[in-house]
Amino acid sequence: MSAETHPPPPSPSRGPALPASPTPISERALAPDLARGLMLLLIALAHVPWFLWTSEIGSTLLHPADGSLVDRIAQAVTIVAVDGRAWTLFGFLFAYGIGQLSARRIAAGSSGRDVGRLLRRRHWWLLAFGLVHAALLWQGDILVTYGLLGLLLVPLFLHRTDRTLMVWIGVLLGIAALGNVLVAALSQLVPAPAGAMGMQQQAIAEPSYLTSMVLRLALWAPSPFSSLFGLVMPAAFLLGILAARHRVLEEPARHLPLLRWTATLGLAFGWGAGTVQALIHLGVLVVPNPSAFVSLHLYTGIFAGLGYAALFGLLAHRVTVRGGTPPLPVRALVALGRRSLSGYLAQSLVFGPVLAAWGLGLGAYLSSWSAVLIGVGVWSATVVVAYRMDVAGMRGPAEVLLRRLTVRVDLPVRK
Repeated sequence: MSAETHPPPPSPSRGPALPASPTPISERALAPDLARGLMLLLIALAHVPWFLWTSEIGSTLLHPADGSLVDRIAQAVTIVAVDGRAWTLFGFLFAYGIGQLSARRIAAGSSGRDVGRLLRRRHWWLLAFGLVHAALLWQGDILVTYGLLGLLLVPLFLHRTDRTLMVWIGVLLGIAALGNVLVAALSQLVPAPAGAMGMQQQAIAEPSYLTSMVLRLALWAPSPFSSLFGLVMPAAFLLGILAARHRVLEEPARHLPLLRWTATLGLAFGWGAGTVQALIHLGVLVVPNPSAFVSLHLYTGIFAGLGYAALFGLLAHRVTVRGGTPPLPVRALVALGRRSLSGYLAQSLVFGPVLAAWGLGLGAYLSSWSAVLIGVGVWSATVVVAYRMDVAGMRGPAEVLLRRLTVRVDLPVRK
């Protein structure tokens, strides 16, 4: 690819170097934060089945192989609407936030080099957050993946032209699709291997906290690199950069046809593929190696994730058009979206100590439907806490810490 770049914005006048302040809450766009708040529900529902550490694992991730009718409904809904959908939505919104931050800093008077240094520091610290998170609580940490994506892809693509971004998105998704289809097809000719998912379950079923820490780190260590080499997450990241450049979620009224088509086609394809995987998991569709289709199922998550982002954008547009103060549920979800890092970490602070064997071990007494209730309950609690913090004018503790570690007074902004 040529090294063509996106046309730079006009150089703003510069004043003395002043500490850059966070965007006032009243000036933040509704749609991105609403999307982040709802995204955290999907993340909670995706993670909580992993803590059913006494169940026999079925053919799809850590969902149990059996259960009551209500359990099977919960498994099917989660497979169709959640698994593989939340992490790509998270990646898209993470990159969207990078685009927002970069544009805001440039408009405030910072140079591209200053913004690059800021983003590098932020992503290095995100790696540190993720490492601590994985070691102490959750082997499914995704912060390190996004930190790596930021470190690798921001210098390469942040200022590339739209055409270059779209070409690379198409290439990444095309290669990933071909690879996953071939793996799924060829895997039908060989017996299903001993499950790596069983090893994931062992880390949660381990009663010794120190031993579980070692297991968590060993199981987590390859995941950031497998996410990169899987190519779906880099594609979601580039899509987020492209969408932020055109303010698709911040100005949904200007992009209504795009949002409607993306929501319709993305959810139709993502949920349709998820339905096939759910039928395989439930034994309605019988194939020689049912686990072989999981990677293909996860690949289709990018389409559902984009569909969700578009749907949330349309919802934000509808709320805005009505005018006045948004209803309380919307304000509460937006409050959580503004504290998404804190909300994400808070889920692990509950799930691990309460559900894992090294904690209270309550996951041993749950089934799929009750685990869904726990996930919804924990997410709902974070919504309430975030809203109370918003009313009190308090930012999320993780966001405050990351900002203090990242932003230095040498970042120049305009007066």
